Amino acid sequence: MKKEALLIIDIQNDYFEGGANPLTGSLEASLNVQRLLEYYREKSLPVIHIRHLSVRAGSTFFIPDTKGVEIHQNVLPQAGEKVVIKNYPNSFRETDLLEYLQSENISGLVICGMMTQMCVDATVRAAKDFGFSCTLISDACATKDLEIRGETVAAKEVQNSFLAALSYFYATVLTAQEYLEICKRI
Repeated sequence: MKKEALLIIDIQNDYFEGGANPLTGSLEASLNVQRLLEYYREKSLPVIHIRHLSVRAGSTFFIPDTKGVEIHQNVLPQAGEKVVIKNYPNSFRETDLLEYLQSENISGLVICGMMTQMCVDATVRAAKDFGFSCTLISDACATKDLEIRGETVAAKEVQNSFLAALSYFYATVLTAQEYLEICKRI
């Protein structure tokens, strides 16, 4: 039987209204993560929070020692929940995440967080490459409008494109409600 952990990526203040890099739908996504957290805590299942600290020169958000870098109040870690600090989009890069998951015999990850096209994407792909089964919670992730060659790509299109790409091989993509309904039947 596989042991799953909830992996919450970068739900930090800078991604919310008033933050240095607000995303479309960040509040709604955080509330869906909150529902998942409640389930995991009620069942005493493993929860891992990922927190990004930017050490890149010229970075405009996730600056150490600012309010923006703090985990958002809707998903604050509780005692006993693992917090991994990272400096790159991939949550496994130069962190102890892989070793921790292996030491806890975790083989499946339920992944949510921010930004879908950056840190979530990089982490899901790495997790699959390391042999983890991945479930990605689509409405517990958020992104923003992007621009390429002078053309704006709406956040909804960015979100759908990345979710569609990941659902092909890297992850099972479900909504929070779909995932929780499956959990109730198990």
